[in-house]
Amino acid sequence: MNGTATALAHANIAFSKYWGKRAYVGNYPAVPSLSLTLDAMTTRTRVTFDGSLDGDRLTLGGAAQSGRPLERVSALLDRVRAAAGVRAAADVVSHNDFPTAGGLASSASGFAALALAAARAAGLDWSVERVSDLARRSSASAARSLYGGFVELDAGPEQPTDAPLAARTLVPATDLDWRLLVVAIGDAKKDVSSSDGMIRTAEGSPYYAAWLEVAPRLHAEVRAALLARDFERFGAAAEKSALAMHASAFAAGVVYWQAATLEVLAAVRALRARGTAAFATMDAGPHVKVLVRPEDAAVATAWLRAVPGVGRVLEARGADGARLVDAEGGAVA
Repeated sequence: MNGTATALAHANIAFSKYWGKRAYVGNYPAVPSLSLTLDAMTTRTRVTFDGSLDGDRLTLGGAAQSGRPLERVSALLDRVRAAAGVRAAADVVSHNDFPTAGGLASSASGFAALALAAARAAGLDWSVERVSDLARRSSASAARSLYGGFVELDAGPEQPTDAPLAARTLVPATDLDWRLLVVAIGDAKKDVSSSDGMIRTAEGSPYYAAWLEVAPRLHAEVRAALLARDFERFGAAAEKSALAMHASAFAAGVVYWQAATLEVLAAVRALRARGTAAFATMDAGPHVKVLVRPEDAAVATAWLRAVPGVGRVLEARGADGARLVDAEGGAVA
């Protein structure tokens, strides 16, 4: 079989954090999460099944990959091959327009684009829900990048299951124009991957049980504030979720922050003190993402760019979900 397809997906940033997995196999999240799919960070991935290949190949950002990155891609491709009855290996070429593996959600957009492109290249006419479930089994946050706007992913059931679990859009990108300022602190890959960080937190943090207890309550607060369009309530709850997540990780010795991270957090508090509504969130990395209203974006951007150690500040808004594209980037029906 020879089939090819290209997909484009955007990174997403969670406001109620996913951190931790159910103990059973299948990559089910231990807590619910709610995110925004961002227009400013994009992955484009082409998958070509080619019967002449001896094994799967992965090129990321122009560099051939092996080891764990290739193994994770092959695991997703194996699920697609099993469903489609395909035996051919695949050539996967992927490019991010933002740093990879540095805490900017590259696995979310990467596995979302891979899942969509692989399913189409294999001839599978799957619904977005099924593709979201496929992506989740490799990267839980990737399930959310199949959808646009504000997106929710439930926790996995408490008892072992192999049932599908897909994300869903709560508020479309066009319905609510809140901005997220992505404050980048360095481009280096993080020392501890998100997956390893979750494992180390679950095994070694005395506060992990407290995180599992508080996270669903914070998620419910974030969700209710979003549906009420209450910006300040939403931002405050999101900031609490991020700080609680990192606190549980810190206690296991998993520290993603750098000195500039603390300086940016202080700058966000200073913005609030001077009357600009701004709230911080952070994933597993040193970068800080700052939620602001559209009318405050320019002032907040200038303020954050002045913080020592900040490399750049990207202004992002809500984006559509993952989609198939042609060689020129045009949408494919």
